[in-house]
Parts: sequence; C-alpha cells; structure tokens
Amino acid sequence: MPEPTRAPRIVLGVTGSIAAFRAADLASQLTKAGCIVDVVLTRGGERFITALTLSSLTRQPVVTEAADPLREGQPVHIWLADRADLVLVAPASANMIAAAAHGFAHDELTCTLLATPSETPVAFAPAMNGKMWRHPAVQENVASLKARGVEIIGPAEGLLACGYEGIGRLWPVDEIAARILERLPSKPDGAD
Repeated sequence: MPEPTRAPRIVLGVTGSIAAFRAADLASQLTKAGCIVDVVLTRGGERFITALTLSSLTRQPVVTEAADPLREGQPVHIWLADRADLVLVAPASANMIAAAAHGFAHDELTCTLLATPSETPVAFAPAMNGKMWRHPAVQENVASLKARGVEIIGPAEGLLACGYEGIGRLWPVDEIAARILERLPSKPDGAD
C-alpha cells in the first residue's frame, strides 16, 4: 500500500501593494488545491488586507510583526523556511524586491527568505506602478533575484490602480496558482 503523501507547504508572503487584497483569492485557491499555506503578512501588506481574512481562508495562523516570534520553540522565520516546499511573494512590491535582492533582514518575510534553503523554489509575483516596474533599480534587483534562481511571475499589462494603463498588474491569480502548483516537488491531492 502506498504511503500517504504529505500536503505541500507553501509560504505566501504578502507585501504592501494595492494588489494585496488578491492574495486572499490566491491563498484560498492554493489551500483548496490541497496545500498548507503559511502566510507572512508584512506591515505594508496589513494596510491593505487583514491577517484574520488570510487565516480564515488558510486555516493557519498568519505571521505578522506582532505575532508570536516562536513556533515549536524555533524562531518563526526558521520554522517556516525549514518546512516550506516553496516560497511565493505575491504581491511583491518594489520595496520587497529590493530588500530580497540585497539580503535585508528587517521583518519576518525577509528573514524567512534569507533562511530558505537554496534548493527550495522561490517565486515573486510583482505588482506596482509601471514607471516603478521599468525603473533601472527595480530591473537590476529583479535581474539579481533571477540570477539566484528566483522565478518572476509577471507582471501583467492593463489598468493599474493609479489610473495608468500599462505593465505592473499582478498576474491573474488563477495563473499564479497554476504556476506554483506545477513547481511543487510533490503534487497535492487533487492537483493535476
């Protein structure tokens, strides 16, 4: 008889972007697909979506700066990094892209990213104003992340929250979820 497979564990980092509200749908889709989704919500992300919403959808405690810094006796960022099958930052703000590219450790999400083993897949789904996305500093930071094996999912083109039309929208959530499910080392029950 085959041994039951463990549900894949995804760390979902939610940063300060107007697209943060779409993380609720993303977390829900990944959870419904059979994944355990551990959300790390930055202070900027908390300005757009609540931890209560995300914990209700994932049935997991959400990590914030105000949350208990320990889990099972370990610093929470080490606990998360050790257990993650994949880390996804969605939406990834310009600030988080810069912080990750330069190895900053100023909050639970950046600490989790630094503690994530090199063999664990990491993906960023950017969302920002098109002028910000095209800025040379952002493009250099994205290139630095790509050189380290980080997958960049998007951004898409369309109407932006600021009223401009152009590149910078968070990729469609269902497409992000499908991409992430494909990248998991083991597929959750019910995933194709």
